[in-house]
Amino acid sequence: MGALPWLLLLLLSQEAEGYSGDGVDPEEVVGILHESISLPLEMPFNEEVENIIWSSHIRLAIVVPEKEGRPATIMVIDPRYEGRVNFLEPTYSLHIQNLSWEDSGSYQAQVNLRTSQVSTMQQYNLCIYRRLSQPHMTVNFEIPGEEGACNMSLICSVENAGLDVTYTWISWEDGADTAHEGSILRASWRPGDKVASYTCRASNPVSNITSRPIQAGSFCADPGDPLEKASTSFCLLVKGLLIPLLFGTLAVGFWFIRVQTRGKVPRMKKLRRNRMRLRKKGQPGPSLN
Repeated sequence: MGALPWLLLLLLSQEAEGYSGDGVDPEEVVGILHESISLPLEMPFNEEVENIIWSSHIRLAIVVPEKEGRPATIMVIDPRYEGRVNFLEPTYSLHIQNLSWEDSGSYQAQVNLRTSQVSTMQQYNLCIYRRLSQPHMTVNFEIPGEEGACNMSLICSVENAGLDVTYTWISWEDGADTAHEGSILRASWRPGDKVASYTCRASNPVSNITSRPIQAGSFCADPGDPLEKASTSFCLLVKGLLIPLLFGTLAVGFWFIRVQTRGKVPRMKKLRRNRMRLRKKGQPGPSLN
């Protein structure tokens, strides 16, 4: 804790110092969401380093390198990085763990030298991407007529894809492949044509995923297609069995109701005759229930 006021005073005293590195494009660094990344730092040759100030949107950390047997002193200033950063010796490169979208952006390392008032500055631009999941394919097709072509639109997409995703459709026919850029591919197929297969490839700077192949003919309602004929025959067979079964069930139901009604009417007539006879004799008649 005793080093904290001294480090803060050192930081304020070096705000106005000049530094070299103006006009140099930042180094592009690519990171993967929820994984880790290192921003490599190059130290001046044969120069004694006083301290290193790492910054992002605000000051991130101050590092005073090890010297004369004393261990390095590290103070993390930005609470967003607390517990997620390390400084890799011997150059004290910045290592960030568990990357989030908020970690993307510009970073800079200001290396202050003990023997010079001019600091060196190294700048970085961190871009974060998500590893892509398996591509999802959607097929929309339209058939103008029985003899017409089957016109298809093949659509490729990836859930939560993020930025900088490119899609490529690859068609395979007669052993040759053809690439088509874009997430949508329009194709046509006629009965009798050779069946082509299509594969979608989704790419971003950190992953490259290819879908399973699909065949165009399987999505087209070809009247000569054996699969469709089998499906139609099955539907007709089911309809042919269900209709007689329905009529048979209704006939059995009507017959059962009629039998029950016929058996109940003679019994009621007999009970009425017996009740009338008993009344003539002065005795109570039987119940109809």
